[in-house]
Amino acid sequence: MGSAGIQVAKLFGCEVITTAGSEEKLAQAKSLGADYLINYKEEKLLDAVTRIAGKQKVDIVFEHVGKAFWKESLLCLKWGGVLVTCGATTGYEVTTDLRQIFFRQIQVLGSTMGSRGSQFEVLRHIANGKLKPILDQEFSLKDARAAHERLEAGKQFGKIVLIPD
Repeated sequence: MGSAGIQVAKLFGCEVITTAGSEEKLAQAKSLGADYLINYKEEKLLDAVTRIAGKQKVDIVFEHVGKAFWKESLLCLKWGGVLVTCGATTGYEVTTDLRQIFFRQIQVLGSTMGSRGSQFEVLRHIANGKLKPILDQEFSLKDARAAHERLEAGKQFGKIVLIPD
């Protein structure tokens, strides 16, 4: 779950299990309120979620990366769970065992930025100090290549902003 997602989930009283590929990013996620941390480079996602949540698994999975974790993300859901997909950084062509969806009554929800009304609600939470935008780094527009390389390497935590020269 991304930095904004952690904050929103905590705003609604949810327990949050989050993943990252480095201890530094996990520490940042913990500072935002994540309850359980999984380093996906050291432990399989499904094994870790089962260890944390038990055989019952979890209600909702926010899946940002696509191909690399799609299958495991579906398997992490409890009966009647919801998989929210909002990204495909590792690939958009996934394989799905449809039985996992219909036998377990899983819902798959595609999401982008939300509605105009939800934007205003988010802005109210920011103004009230309940949500904090997470800025990773600012780059001059002339350094857009370096910004893109940072994204490709997965080094960012939060948003990268390009500043016009």
